[in-house]
Amino acid sequence: MINEAVNFIQSQTTIIPKIGIILGTGLNSLADMVENAIIIPYNLIPGFKVSTAPSHSGKLILGKINGTNVILMQGRLHYYEGYKMTDIVFPVRVMKKLGISHLFVTNASGSLNVDFTPGSLVLLKNHINFMGTNPLIGENFDEFGERFPSMNDPYNSELRKAAMNIANENGIKLHTGVYVAVSGPSLETKSESLMLQGFGADLVGMSTVPEVIVAVHAGIKVLAISVVTNYSNIFHSKAHSQEEIRINAAKAKSHLETIILSLIKNI
Repeated sequence: MINEAVNFIQSQTTIIPKIGIILGTGLNSLADMVENAIIIPYNLIPGFKVSTAPSHSGKLILGKINGTNVILMQGRLHYYEGYKMTDIVFPVRVMKKLGISHLFVTNASGSLNVDFTPGSLVLLKNHINFMGTNPLIGENFDEFGERFPSMNDPYNSELRKAAMNIANENGIKLHTGVYVAVSGPSLETKSESLMLQGFGADLVGMSTVPEVIVAVHAGIKVLAISVVTNYSNIFHSKAHSQEEIRINAAKAKSHLETIILSLIKNI
């Protein structure tokens, strides 16, 4: 099925992408910057599932940004949508076979760190997989990677250094932190948030980790930036809303674009 998807996409374009980008909640503006874009709805691609999450439009976009061939996922799949892990990470394996060597992942997250205020950008330095499963369970895909891949440096240290340099050069405050992935879709209770904070997590969300694990397994260099969209209920007692999350994601949009566009140019 991976080969079928690759063959179909290659029948639509001659672009060989170097960088893959997964766009998270409220972070779709980068898609508008793709030059000579080829847009393919997920439902046309063999093996691709359709995203049902709010603001995830479900399109694969190929083209150029800053002269570099890219492929963007405008909308990702989540475990809470009822999909199998193999469905969620299927697009990453397809992008690898299409040619990517780097993967940039963005997401929206809740803050477990009082210093990471809504609207902040956080460069992920590590993660905790608390989803109760792993996308590599089952038969190993030997053509992508070994049975027991190392997670010593899942968020590539050289890319993180480059991103931090870009942020400093542009006067952008870029935090670094640890992301914990949960299954969702219900948001965390206060007790759960305190537990996750005690694990050493700065952020909590419902995505990213499956894609990153599979990308690392396939030898792809990964960089991930999270947009803080809300404080955890450790710090308040108000219920969150999707509108609040989208508003705070928009606050960081221009700074996130600056960092990613500069990284693409440098690579």
